[in-house]
Amino acid sequence: MLLILLFIAVCFLAFSNGANDNFKGVATLFGSGITNYKKAINWATITTFSGSVAAIYLAEELVKNFSGKGLVPNELIQTPIFAIAIALGAAITVFSATKIGMPISTTHSLVGALFGAGVVAVGSEFNFEKLGNTFLMPLIVSPLMAAILSLLAYLLFKFLRKQISSLNKEHPTVLGVSSSRILDGLHYLSSGIVSFARGLNDTPKIVGLLIIINTIAIEWNMISVAVIMVIGGLLNAKKVGETMSKKITKMNSGQGFTANMITGLLVTTASVHGLPVSTTHVSVGSLFGIGTVTKKADYNVIGKIILSWVLTLPIAAIISAIVFKVLEVIS
Repeated sequence: MLLILLFIAVCFLAFSNGANDNFKGVATLFGSGITNYKKAINWATITTFSGSVAAIYLAEELVKNFSGKGLVPNELIQTPIFAIAIALGAAITVFSATKIGMPISTTHSLVGALFGAGVVAVGSEFNFEKLGNTFLMPLIVSPLMAAILSLLAYLLFKFLRKQISSLNKEHPTVLGVSSSRILDGLHYLSSGIVSFARGLNDTPKIVGLLIIINTIAIEWNMISVAVIMVIGGLLNAKKVGETMSKKITKMNSGQGFTANMITGLLVTTASVHGLPVSTTHVSVGSLFGIGTVTKKADYNVIGKIILSWVLTLPIAAIISAIVFKVLEVIS
């Protein structure tokens, strides 16, 4: 019975993740006016699912990290109520944020839930040092890196574009194709890369909670989570999508491409090395970096997003702690 409840809780988390996160990779396509919402979410769906499948082969380390291994004793990891508490703590937090259109981090929610359930379960035996080094440090550093790198990359691309335009003042072309069409194509590609990277990074984090259900092969767990994430994105992504696309900063195609390129690079690199960065934090950081250069960033919206990030960890921790204690008493 507990294992069935665990599977349902993880599916709820996967659905909430898809609803809050799936559109983030293509937000710049919609925000810069290259395509409409429907085409953007369809592209996000295809590329995110591809990343989730690739996670079967490339993201084994993340699965181990988000099972709680190293943070709490191994005996606790094998307890279904611990995994259920983490899944529900994170899922309720992400789902609530999605309903009000706030792009928060599933990774951050999972870390908070791991902390809440873990401390309630084992107290001082919880590995606070690993929490800081393996989980919190990448979450703090990654958006700052994204903002700085996207700012520098945009300034470089802007300089190069001016140089090309000065050589061909009428209609800049490359091999007979207009530079604007090439840029739009690159923008589509970069959005796909970000969505792929998100699927690669997020799917194993959620699957890590199913590791105790050893009757199901990890490949099928990955596929199940990937499908539920897709459904969540298709049914419930619009509010967060509009926040990411229209409210952080106004952008053109070149600016959107730059933000995506930096986001995809950082998230993919982190996934392969088992670092639990947040696609949300990285993509918002990239957009903020671009908005800082163009002076079009909406600091009021960014302030609200940062506040939601600050609240994510304690809310998820409190919910997971309560769920753990309730399940402990019941069982």
